[in-house]
Amino acid sequence: MMTPQYGVALVTGASSGIGKVTAIALHSAGFITYATARNPQTLSDLATKGCYVLQLDITDEASMLAAVRPIEAKHGAVSLLVNNAGYNQIGPLEELTMEEIRRQFETNVFGLLRMCQLVLPRMRSQGYGRIINVGSIGGTFTTPGNGAYHASKYAVESFTDALRCEVKPFGVDVVLIQPTGVRTPFVEKLSSSMPQTGDDSPYATFKRNMEVQVQQMFAENAWGILTPDDVAKVIVQAALVRRPQTRYKVGLGGKLFYWMRRLLPDRVWDALMSRMFPMDKVSGSRKPQNVTQIRDPRAMN
Repeated sequence: MMTPQYGVALVTGASSGIGKVTAIALHSAGFITYATARNPQTLSDLATKGCYVLQLDITDEASMLAAVRPIEAKHGAVSLLVNNAGYNQIGPLEELTMEEIRRQFETNVFGLLRMCQLVLPRMRSQGYGRIINVGSIGGTFTTPGNGAYHASKYAVESFTDALRCEVKPFGVDVVLIQPTGVRTPFVEKLSSSMPQTGDDSPYATFKRNMEVQVQQMFAENAWGILTPDDVAKVIVQAALVRRPQTRYKVGLGGKLFYWMRRLLPDRVWDALMSRMFPMDKVSGSRKPQNVTQIRDPRAMN
């Protein structure tokens, strides 16, 4: 059985938010912690806190190999992999380009899976290890305007379930974290990923309503929204416990929507979504702020 307090942890997407807080918490718990991000300059404060920092772009094979192989050469194996890197590409599916959808899956799904593939041989050889995938409660239901993101998180659910069974005989645990909404820089950049198709778009009103909903949902003191610390505590718990749960749902709001989706018929759920995100009238009392120019959403990691 692994002794995680003295293991080697690798955290992806550690430049801010959940990943950053998790890296600090794992180091405090006794892990030799490697914090990674696409831009290593964003990790300088983690280095001062005792973490090792590495450049790692989970959409680039060479970058992933360049991060994992030196860790294994120095320590033998990665004992704990926290797959946290990801982002949310929002917008009506008709208006998203295939490049944007592929990029969503490259980061949220294929990069996550490839990191698992890279660390598993050494985990198997030493007879223990733990992989923690940061999914989302959004992998259990879908909202309009978030189809690409939800689909990617559904894929993470499926990969995690399969992997858990496949590697359990080798002493490797695979855990899924399912947080509800978390107030991080990830959220602040949501609107900038929206396709900018102008007022003539048939989805123009719908997209304005999405912006209003995001602003209200993640406003200060909004009900049910988590902090990165809330999620990091659960990740560390899953890393340290002798026998982790297969899934950890984090946040009351997410649990509520999970059970609503399971219990409500499709048409009732659709009606609820149509009221939350109407197509023909502006919802809410506040006008959305101006949307910034679209940027490469991978900068959110």
